[in-house]
Amino acid sequence: MSELRALLRAAVVTAVTAAAYAVVPAAPPARRGRVVRLWARATLRVLGARVEVRGTGPEAPFLLVANHLGYLDVLVLASQLDCVFVARDDVAAWPLVGRLCRAAGTLFVSRERKSDAPRAAARIESVLREGRGVVLFPEGTSSEGAAVLPFKSALLAAAYRAGVPVACAALTYATPRGEAPARVSICWWGDMKFVRHFIDLLRLPRFTARLSFGAERIFDADRKVLAERLWHSVSRQFEPVTS
Repeated sequence: MSELRALLRAAVVTAVTAAAYAVVPAAPPARRGRVVRLWARATLRVLGARVEVRGTGPEAPFLLVANHLGYLDVLVLASQLDCVFVARDDVAAWPLVGRLCRAAGTLFVSRERKSDAPRAAARIESVLREGRGVVLFPEGTSSEGAAVLPFKSALLAAAYRAGVPVACAALTYATPRGEAPARVSICWWGDMKFVRHFIDLLRLPRFTARLSFGAERIFDADRKVLAERLWHSVSRQFEPVTS
């Protein structure tokens, strides 16, 4: 049963993503966020996800930071917000999804070249000044969800320069009793292979994604102080992944 479920879901997710990729480049810029949001919601439904949201997401322009547990974070946040994401540059090469990310305006940054941070920060500032929303995962990597990793500050200065306070959100996941725990079946971290992990995810009958938006908006001229304050805010909302 789980193998058939995985095959059917893989086919539908591929079809939905291909349709979104066909529509996004042709859509007016103001409509692209809505298309991506519909794609994210449809994909989550196909995957068997139940999304529970607490709090209210920020209104554009915004920079929102969140903890990072894996590629599903993007779907969960995109299902609730009209935004562009900051992602590592190798995502642009992912089959189909990479093309959709490029078409949707994702801001890519190299984790290998520290010299790329000023360019990426300037691009974030530009998008914020255009009145749009940006989502950033300042941990710089994903984790198994035991705790929130320290935040890197290099890209946060863009918010201060654009005069935009930073919003926070926390993500966590849970699987049903008897299924593989979320820390290995949903969280994508360490040296996990993407294809193997995604197949195992497709086999899950269902899972829960919990997204908590904080009410606090944080503004600070010192990016390192800002990173520390944001980390504390996200950590207060965060629920460790335990099932």
